[in-house]
Amino acid sequence: MKIIDPHLHLFALNEGNYQWLRVEHPPFWSDKHLIAKNFSEHDLTLTSPLILAGFVHIEAGFDNQQPWREIAWLENTCNKPFRSIAMLDITLPKLKFLQQVDKLMRYQSVVGIRYILDDDALAILNDKNSQDNLASLAKNKLIFELQMPLANHPAVNSLVNILSVTPGLQLCINHAGWPTQDQVQQAHWLKNLKRLASFDNIFIKCSGFEITDRTYSLSWRHKIIRQCIDIFGVERVMLASNFPLCMWHASYQKTWLANTQGISTELTKTESESESEFAYSPEQLEQLCFSNAQRFYKFL
Repeated sequence: MKIIDPHLHLFALNEGNYQWLRVEHPPFWSDKHLIAKNFSEHDLTLTSPLILAGFVHIEAGFDNQQPWREIAWLENTCNKPFRSIAMLDITLPKLKFLQQVDKLMRYQSVVGIRYILDDDALAILNDKNSQDNLASLAKNKLIFELQMPLANHPAVNSLVNILSVTPGLQLCINHAGWPTQDQVQQAHWLKNLKRLASFDNIFIKCSGFEITDRTYSLSWRHKIIRQCIDIFGVERVMLASNFPLCMWHASYQKTWLANTQGISTELTKTESESESEFAYSPEQLEQLCFSNAQRFYKFL
């Protein structure tokens, strides 16, 4: 089975800055040292029945002031088919933002940008520069990778306002919008997930579960994936690894086996099963693991 991994990170510690991977800088994970290593495409090893047909590199803090340096490194060292998402601060003054967009678009692998919102989502989305710059992304047909907790109602309200006046913006929700096992927060997450799914230019990637819970259960992970597919439809959901962070929980191979085998076996529906269960054909599984990413990230 062919895989396009739509969310992973490669590191070159001797060439980039990677402030967030240093033990003295946040996030203060006790196991950060396990991923603070060099990772290249040669570490993306899958064995039968899985074949890695391509990947999408998501910016990893290589050089936030000169984000094109990370792209240049990738294009000089990677041989597999790949696309790249560059880091770019959407709060920059419009002229400086556009100058950086122009530099990034000179690299053939660049299809979009990410600027992590997380806990600052409301302030960033309410910033006039951010709103103007997201509109500029839409005009340049670049993807914006959205990383923020969807349980944050005020921030989602601001996002919806932006989307309403920027219909051409291609947006992908990272890490399923940070679902949680807290029932109250999860109810907020689910409500806002449904609101965002009403915009047909939004896709969602399911990955990153290990960031909030190193020992999460596969049944909980599959429940979140089921909810995302139920709300967005199988054609707008992508399964991903978040390599190398996924290795806190499982190897690269096991992560993808859980994505493919786990989904196909757990989500098999029979007449006696509840209507909350879904059945996925091999064609639908191929969408989740390959063709949706192929289309959204412009491999075609």
